[in-house]
Amino acid sequence: MPELLPCVEVEPRGAATSSIVWLHGLGASGHDFEPVVPHLRLPNTRFVFPHAPRRPVTINMGLIMPAWYDITGLDRAGAETERHVRESDGLVRALLAREKERGVPPERTVLAGFSQGAAVALFTGVRYPETLAGIVALSGYELLGPTREDEASAANRATPIFFGHGRYDPMVPLASGQAAHAAYATGGRDAQWHEYPIEHSVSMPEIDEIGAWLRERLEGGAA
Repeated sequence: MPELLPCVEVEPRGAATSSIVWLHGLGASGHDFEPVVPHLRLPNTRFVFPHAPRRPVTINMGLIMPAWYDITGLDRAGAETERHVRESDGLVRALLAREKERGVPPERTVLAGFSQGAAVALFTGVRYPETLAGIVALSGYELLGPTREDEASAANRATPIFFGHGRYDPMVPLASGQAAHAAYATGGRDAQWHEYPIEHSVSMPEIDEIGAWLRERLEGGAA
């Protein structure tokens, strides 16, 4: 098993009965989404915010920064480095496996991400061999699409997905998110599309809708 990534972790007051592993975007850190925890109103959930490995990023003049994979061009369809994507897939799987070891089974665990992290969450989530509670993809896109059908796990072919995207996103065009949604909204899967009047970010209306979606799956629909 790969070495576990360093993480920011927010524990519930009591024993965790569910977990969310949340992947940050390019150049950010595990602290990036820590402030949203109170707004999601999930009192029994452990939040795990890993820090991505640091690596040179070609599109950013080779600067070394936290990145789930290198990006070599603006056209993300093929711009990702497959070796890095699969390396990050292994690192995320190790975190999901640790949640199971800590007493939270996969069917009580959600995999979430923003931007580059959303792309990895989609990639790993549909390929993970044990059924997850859900996948959250915010301002994301699909990685290595041609491999999806051959590699998708039967366990997660129906796993619900929350897609959220800013209508005016200049970094990851709305069309990229819509294409990812179209690719996964098949076979009866509950793949919800949510669009917001924002750029490459999240907003409180989006956080509120994510919270309601998560509570429905992890807290029995608690208000």
